Parts: sequence; C-alpha cells; structure tokens
Amino acid sequence: MRRPNPRSFARAHGLDGFVTRCLAVGIVLALIAMACLGQLACVQLLEGRATAQAATNARTSKVVQRANRGRITDTNGTVLAQSVERYNIIGVPDAATSFTPVACGSKQAESLGYCHEVDGKPVGATGAAAVARLLAPVLDMDAMELGAELNGTGQYVVIKKDVTPQVKRQIDKLGLYGIVYGELSSERVYAEHTLLGALLGGVGDDGEGAAGLEKSLNGTLKGTDGYTVYQQGNGGEVIPGTVTESKAATDGKDVALTIDADVDWYVKKVLTEGVSSSHAQWGIACVEDTQTGEIIALEDSDQIKAGTDAAKLNASRAVSQTFEPGSIGKVPALAAILQNGAHKITDKFTVPYEYTKNGQKFHDAVEHGNEHWTLAGILQNSSNVGMVMAAQNVTSQQRYDMLTKFGIGQSTGLDLPGESNGTLGTPESWDGRTKDTVLFGQGYAVNALQLTRAVSVIANGGVNRRQSIVKSVTDADGHVTDMVHNEATRVIDENVAAEIRNAMESVAEEYKNTAGVDGYRVAAKTGTAEVAGANGQLTSIIADFSGIIPADNPRYVVTVVMLDPDGMYGGTTSGKLFAQIGEFLMQKYEVPNSSPRTDAIPVDW
Repeated sequence: MRRPNPRSFARAHGLDGFVTRCLAVGIVLALIAMACLGQLACVQLLEGRATAQAATNARTSKVVQRANRGRITDTNGTVLAQSVERYNIIGVPDAATSFTPVACGSKQAESLGYCHEVDGKPVGATGAAAVARLLAPVLDMDAMELGAELNGTGQYVVIKKDVTPQVKRQIDKLGLYGIVYGELSSERVYAEHTLLGALLGGVGDDGEGAAGLEKSLNGTLKGTDGYTVYQQGNGGEVIPGTVTESKAATDGKDVALTIDADVDWYVKKVLTEGVSSSHAQWGIACVEDTQTGEIIALEDSDQIKAGTDAAKLNASRAVSQTFEPGSIGKVPALAAILQNGAHKITDKFTVPYEYTKNGQKFHDAVEHGNEHWTLAGILQNSSNVGMVMAAQNVTSQQRYDMLTKFGIGQSTGLDLPGESNGTLGTPESWDGRTKDTVLFGQGYAVNALQLTRAVSVIANGGVNRRQSIVKSVTDADGHVTDMVHNEATRVIDENVAAEIRNAMESVAEEYKNTAGVDGYRVAAKTGTAEVAGANGQLTSIIADFSGIIPADNPRYVVTVVMLDPDGMYGGTTSGKLFAQIGEFLMQKYEVPNSSPRTDAIPVDW
C-alpha cells in the first residue's frame, strides 16, 4: 500500500506551508501541555502526601530543653556551686551571606517594624560583613573576624559561648531573625576565692562533672534533659499549634554538704597565714563534729579556685596527701595495750632514753635519764621507748587489729575523688623493726581525714563513727533526703577511751601556752615524723597536732598538718593553728566553758 505524502495531503486539502507549520507547533504544545498536566496530576494525586511531608520535615525542629544542674551548698544553705542561665550565640552562614540590611525610614522598615543601623548610620555593607558590623559591638568582638566566621555555607556556627541573658536580649533586638539566635546554655559558678577549690572540682564543656565533688556527685547533680518538637517559621519562631511532642527537663538535685562555709573560710585563712609565717611547704586541716561524724571543714593551703583547669587536674591535697602521723599514732597503740589487758594506765615504768629490743635500738626525741613515768606519763612525754616497753605483751596481730579498727589504712567511705586509703602493711609483712615503730606512728601512712577519725574514736567514748561530707539531697520537688551516715562501731571499752582522753589532756597541758584555748579543756596528741624530702632522703618533717575540744564534753576534733614548718615540732607549730581554729569554733557555736579538771591520772611516780 502506498504511504500518504503530507505535502500531497496539504495540497489536496488547500493547506499552505504556514498553516502546516502552525499545526505542527500546536501539536507539540498540546503534547507538552498534556505532559505537564500528567506530571501535575502525578504530584497532586500520587506524590502530594510525600511532598507535603518533606515540607513539614524541613520546617520541623527538635529543640533540647537543658536540665539545670543542681546546686552545691554548705550546711547552712550558702551556695558553693551553682549553674546560671547563659546562651551560646549561633550564626547561620547561609542566611548571613544573603543578608541585606533594612534601611531605616524605608517603606520596608515601616512594614517590618524594624531597621538596621550602626551608631545611627547606615550599615554600609551587605551579607556577612553587615551582620558582623551589627553584632560585633554587642558581643565585644572584632567585626572583621566575626564576618569571616559568618562568610560561608552551613546552618550552624558557634559565635560565642556563655553570654548573659542581657546580651542575648540585645541581640534579639537587632532584627537578625533567622541569621543569629541564642541557644540556651548554663555556666557553673563557684564561691569566691579558693574556698574548697580542688575539693569542689569542676564541670567539663559537656556539662558533666570532671573532678572533685562535681564528679563524685555528678549522677545526683546533672538532671535529665527534655525536648520539644515543633514547626518553625522563616525567622525560627514557633508556628502556633505545631508542637507535636515534648518532654519536660528534670532538673538535677541540690546537694547540701556538712561543711560550714564560715568555719571552712576561717580554717583556710589560718592555714594560709600559718604556712606563710612558718615557711612550711604546705598545710592541711580537718574539723569533725564528734557527735555526728560530719566534716565541718576540710582545707589545705593550696590556692586553687573551683572550676579552673587546676581544680580539674588536681585532687584536693586534704584528701590525697598521705603522711606518717608520728607520735599521734601512739593513741591507737595505747588503746591496744589497754584493751588487751597488757597494762593499766596507772602502771609504773622506768623509762631510759635509749632501749634495745631484739637487736633494734629505739630512742626518744629528747635525751633524758631514767624517768619514772606511768603509762599516762609515757603518752604525755611522747616516749617511743616507753611505748615499746609497754607493748611487750601485745602481739603484732593485736597491734594491727587495733590500727584497722581505728580506721588506719581503711577507706573513709566518703568516696572523694583522689582520696587515698593510706598504707598499712599486714603483720606478716612487718620486719623486726616495723612491728614496733607502728607503736609510735611510723611504718604506715594516713591522710588528714583518717587521722581525725582515729582521734574521734577517743572523743566518742571508744566508738568509731562513719564520717559524712554530704548532709542532704533535695530534688526538684523539694523532697529532702538525709545523707548523714549513722553507722558506728564500738572498738574499745568506754572506760579505756576515757583513760586515754585523760592522758591526752595531760599532753595538751604541756602545750597550753601555744595550743591552749582559754576557758576550754583540750585533749590532744602531737606528732613529728621524718619523711622523705625532694632528694628522696629523710630530710623533711611532718608536724601534726590533733585535739579534742572541749575535753570534758567532746564536740569537735581538729587536726592540723604541716610539712617543714619553722620550729619543727607539731605541738609548737601546728598546735598554734589548732588553738586559733579551736577558739573560733567555741565562739561560733557558743560552746559552754569547761568545768575545772579534777581527775587527772598521775603521769609520774
């Protein structure tokens, strides 16, 4: 069959070339129109839901609602650490580069309700440079550097962290909607100066506790973030009625410490001045309420402010520093002698300056002839020789058991970051000399908390009470949980503790001119121990003093430790600082004056 010829067809029907071309164009346009209609139908009918969902997703934002970190306060509610409202200022480079300032006085400014000026003059630029000129003065930043940060692509760049709400409100008034906004944050602030610096520690950039109490209490303090899911307009504002999901933030709990900030501040002052005046390398002090086991003050002479890098990198010396206690170690040793029935406190001894036992020589700190001392007198005169003689019938195991019952070499249970348990070898590890040097505080090491706890056993009538540094925890609803530990274990008989306290009071009377507190009886023990210096040899001195005040009605145990003070001996160096702290405690807490002492156990014969 013969194919039809279009030209023949056109001639046969009277159609010229122009008409033919018009028909061809019309057919093409019709085909295009049909394709567009088909695509429109496909979008509207088949892909409409997906397209709408994509648009919704583009407008949907999930904003995290930050939980407030709980406060740390002292026992009276004085704030030691708290989080304050701050904002991270965020820029959107994509929007900044296309920014055109709104000229003041223009119809656009009139319709928008805002305009852009710098010091009453036109901005004089567009894009990121214009944004920077408007924003830099508010943030106290260099406009050129800020412009460089915003001149690029992307939806998120942190311009400045931790600005105050006042600054954020100034930024809100600049009319940079959708270009610059504030993201709610917080800043951790601490008590002024160096109060409890390394003990409080600090918080990292992620908001987690990084050191000190901030770290050990992080689970209690940090809370749980919430969130809100909503659709936002071009300026970042919430579109009414579009919130689809939300979860409220749960703020962290407040923690009240047993620390009394007033006492701690004074202890810090006394330590700082004492270390300076005596040219010591460092000092530590601890104050414990004997009736509850609460730590009232815990300080060292280091000048570290909480929240700083130094606080995050260094544990508090007050909990990490260990040392041989020296003659304060005679207190648990005397308890072992009396509790095991080896001697009575009134037993009489003739004590030489030097004594040899099993080939080992022992001598006292000060040369003397043969002295007639009771066991109470041996403690008063701090005789190493007398302790070795009196403990002849006390086994190594009995000596070790008493040390552990007094908390030597044992955890305090406070779980403080960097806290050391000290060192205490077992009887099997003691050589022929160490088994006797432990009788006068050598051959093992303690920290200030442990030494204070040991002396508190005597103050508590022979009971070892667990120490506390956290008083209570309060949740966001105001519910208070008491956290003071109530555990207590009797380790020696009450009458044995009373006899040792009596002997310790005789010790304190020897130092009443340097370590006495007017109107109050004190029971104490001093210590002086040789320790390794910078050269690794025994060239340094630990001088410590731990006392019970008042002795007749124990309320507090105060321990002071210094390394290498002028004067060397604990009673005349650290004892002076004890007296200042003790006097402050008696005045602050209005403790009644002591009754006269009438029951002193004879110290010589």
